[in-house]
Amino acid sequence: MPELPEVETIRMYLEECLPGRVIRSVTVLLPRLLKNTSPAAFIQALSGSTITAVSRRGKYLFIHTAGPQGMLIHLRMTGRLVYEAEPQEQVPSFGRIIFELDEGRLIYGDVRTLGCLWLVPAAGSTGISGYDTLGPDGISPDFTIAYLQRQLKQCHRPIKSFLLDQTQVAGLGNIYVDEALFLAGISPHRRCATLGAVRVKRLHTAIRQVLAAGLEHGGTTVRNFIDGSGREGQNQDYLHVYGREGTPCPHCGTIIVYEKMAGRGTHYCPKCQK
Repeated sequence: MPELPEVETIRMYLEECLPGRVIRSVTVLLPRLLKNTSPAAFIQALSGSTITAVSRRGKYLFIHTAGPQGMLIHLRMTGRLVYEAEPQEQVPSFGRIIFELDEGRLIYGDVRTLGCLWLVPAAGSTGISGYDTLGPDGISPDFTIAYLQRQLKQCHRPIKSFLLDQTQVAGLGNIYVDEALFLAGISPHRRCATLGAVRVKRLHTAIRQVLAAGLEHGGTTVRNFIDGSGREGQNQDYLHVYGREGTPCPHCGTIIVYEKMAGRGTHYCPKCQK
C-alpha cells in the first residue's frame, strides 16, 4: 500500500499540474470505487469545477475545487493517479475513473480495484472517519518528540502495532515502520510504555529519516507504485530490512528475520533490534 512518501510524491507532481485546470467531464467506469455517492451525483458535483489545490494527510489525497465539494482519495493497494498532459487516444487498461480537463487528462487507475473515492465538503469535517480521526502527520511540525513520548507512555501494545495506527501517527505503513524500527534499534515486539526517553528520541529521528529518504528517492516501488507522471520510485534500492528476509543485516551480518505480527509481515534484525 502506498505510504506517506509515495502519496506525497504523487501530490507534489499533481500540485504542479492540476491547479487552475477545469474538469470538463467525468467518466466513471467502475462505480463501486465511489464510497459515499452515486456516479451521477459525483459527475454532477465535479463537472465544470476548477481544481484549486491538491493536499495530503496521511495516506489520503484531497483534490480541492472552487466549488462546495472536493474529492478525497485513498489509493489502497494498487490505486494510482496519473496526469496526461497529452492524452493518448486509448484509455489505459488500469483506468477506472477518467477526468477530462481543459488541458490534459487525469486518470484514477487501480489494478486490484481496492481504492476508495469520496465526494466531501470543501471545508470542515469530511464525515469520513478514517480521515477525520488521523493523528499528526509523520512529517508535520505537530509530530514532536514530546507528542510521541506522551502517546507511547500510555500504550501497552507492541511498538509496531502502535506505529501502524493512523490515529497515532498518520502516513506510516509496513515498509517505513520496519525501516524506522531498524534504524532506531528497537524490536517490533517491544511494548510501547517500556521505551525510555533516549529510545523515543531515537525512534522519532528514525521516522523522520526514513520518510525523508522515501521522498528524496521518489517513493518505494515494491510492486505497483508509480508517481503522478507514471514513473516508478527508487527507494526500494535503499531499504535496510524490508523485503530483505534471509539476507545479512547491513550493519552486523545477522540474517534478517521475517515473521507475521498481527497479520502483517515484519522484517527485522534479531541482533541489532534486541
